[in-house]
Amino acid sequence: MNHAITEQVKELISQQIGNMPTTVDQMLGLYEIKNNQRQVLSLSLSNYTYHQHAAHGMTYIQSLTFDLEKERICTLGDLFKPGSDYVKRISDLVELQIQARDIPLLGEFTGIQPNQDFYIADKALVIYFQLYEITPYVVGLPMFPISVFDLIDIIDETGPLSRMAVNN
Repeated sequence: MNHAITEQVKELISQQIGNMPTTVDQMLGLYEIKNNQRQVLSLSLSNYTYHQHAAHGMTYIQSLTFDLEKERICTLGDLFKPGSDYVKRISDLVELQIQARDIPLLGEFTGIQPNQDFYIADKALVIYFQLYEITPYVVGLPMFPISVFDLIDIIDETGPLSRMAVNN
């Protein structure tokens, strides 16, 4: 786990430094524990950097979700039954939230990627996008919490989301 976290932090720093040809005036790295229960650890790592003469700073966020029971890092696809169309189901739920929350987009929303950024927070799967990925900067990092109960029929019964879908 420590190695995975360290590598993710290094990647975030590299992403920031490689993006701008100017001097870094400020760099701030943060982490948040999103879930640490039922043998599921999910955390987010963020990096804010302001480059000299830039209009504004840039923030990137990455998450890691660990299935402590199986001692492995989880991808989004690992959370669902093999063969389930989790991409379409989640895309549809995200699109409903975009409409309901009247979130401005940079273009047409075409759905999530199979390896979309996510974290687990209690009884929710949170799908998120980077700045400028689907929305203008003013929106911030768009995040879409989805109740595990809205996905219950496609969740892998032996995986982390299944453990979150218990009412006790």
